[in-house]
Amino acid sequence: MAQKRTDSTPDVAAFMQALKHSRKDEIEAVRAVILAADGNITEHIKWNAPSFCIDGDDRITFRLQPGDRVQLIFHRGAKKRGDKESFTFEDKSGLLEWVTVDRGVVTFHNFADVTAKRELLHELVKQWVSATRDHS
Repeated sequence: MAQKRTDSTPDVAAFMQALKHSRKDEIEAVRAVILAADGNITEHIKWNAPSFCIDGDDRITFRLQPGDRVQLIFHRGAKKRGDKESFTFEDKSGLLEWVTVDRGVVTFHNFADVTAKRELLHELVKQWVSATRDHS
């Protein structure tokens, strides 16, 4: 896995400092994995949660509610991106639960779950960034 990045925009740092969430440690660990996956990933707050962008377009966004788990939404951003049916992605990690043809969810139930899925998540993020950058 790539070296851990610790940089963050001021709004994300302030959000995380103020965040009261039963899974805050898991959120921080998952953020570190995502940021380490690609040096071009940027982070901001969207949907009242950290969201990760490539080239200014959201690609992965936390869903923090309900508070008994942490979820990541893998998507292709808010902008219309061509024909959804023409987008294909092979999830080699097995982590994604597909909601639509171009939107999936990864769920973490506790810190042990994050730890167990860390390497798979790292590879999934790299693959998702590449696939959605190339086929936007």
